Amino acid sequence: MPTICTCGGGHSTFGECMRAKNIRIGYCRSAANVDYSAARHNERELARYKAARAEGIQPGGTTTEHVDRALRQADKLGRAVDASKESV
Repeated sequence: MPTICTCGGGHSTFGECMRAKNIRIGYCRSAANVDYSAARHNERELARYKAARAEGIQPGGTTTEHVDRALRQADKLGRAVDASKESV
């Protein structure tokens, strides 16, 4: 049987070659907005939230909108804020 493997491993089928490479499929639900872009967006939001918390600011949530609102409040008041207790 001729080899159809492109990696030079001598595998007899494409599937055997992929299994040998230990290929993993990720984000296979992109039609449902579960993809790499959404994951990156979520990671950026969480990083902004973490940075705000490191400054002592407690945003009302983890979204960019909540974090930005809490940062604006902190700038306006000149101190760290707890968005769940204060409103400006």
